[in-house]
Amino acid sequence: MSTQDGEKLNIGIFISPNCYIPDIIGVYTIFSVVPNCEIHFIWQDKDLIVGYPNFPMHATTTFAECPLNLDVLCIGATTGLLSDEALVFLAEQGKQAKYLIGICGGSLILGAAGLLNGYRATASFSLIDELPSFGAIPVKGGKVVVDRNRITASPVSGSFDAGLIVLGKLRGEDAAKEVELTLEYAPHPPYGTGSPELAGTDLTQKVMQKYEAGFNEFRRAARQASERVMALKA
Repeated sequence: MSTQDGEKLNIGIFISPNCYIPDIIGVYTIFSVVPNCEIHFIWQDKDLIVGYPNFPMHATTTFAECPLNLDVLCIGATTGLLSDEALVFLAEQGKQAKYLIGICGGSLILGAAGLLNGYRATASFSLIDELPSFGAIPVKGGKVVVDRNRITASPVSGSFDAGLIVLGKLRGEDAAKEVELTLEYAPHPPYGTGSPELAGTDLTQKVMQKYEAGFNEFRRAARQASERVMALKA
C-alpha cells in the first residue's frame, strides 16, 4: 500500500462536538509538513463546534464533500453523541480508506462502527477492556498496535507515533524519518510515569479514580454508537 512521492495524499481527520483534541493533533502535526498532502477536518457541516477541552473549530470538509478512498482516516476519543449520518460515514469511509487510525477512545468508536471486528487493537489503558465488546482483540502494554491497515494507539503521544508509522507506509521510511527529525520528535518525559507499568499501581489507581467520570463518558459514547449502528443495520 505504498504511495509514490508525487501522488497527492488525502488525510481525513474526523471531528465532532466534544472530540478530544490532543488525540488528533499528533496525526495532524505529522501530515502538516508532508508535501502534496491535503488534510480534511471532517464533520457533517461547517458550523462552529467545540472540541474538548474548550477548543472552538469547524470542519473544512463535510461528509458529502469528502473524497472517496481516503489515504488515512483518523478519529480520536469523543464524548459527543454521533448522529446516524456520522456513523454511516465512518462505516463506509472506514471500509474504503487505505489506513484507519484510532487514538484512545477513538479505537472504541472504530469498533462501534464495525471496523475492528477480528483486529488486534489498543486504546487508553482505562478503556482497553471495552474493545472485546466491539469484536476487537485487546493488546495491553503497547503504545501502538498495527494490524493490517488498522493502527490504534494510546492517547496523545500515540497520535504522533501512529501518524509516523502510517506516513512510513504511504511514503516510505525515509520520508517518515525526515518528518520525525523536522519536528524534532524525540520525547523525553520528565517523570517517567506515562504508562501504568511505569507509574505503578498506586498512581494508576489514583488517576483512574480521578478521571473515572470522563472515562465513563467515552465508554457511553462508544456503546451508544454501537447500538445506533446495530439499529441502522436492522
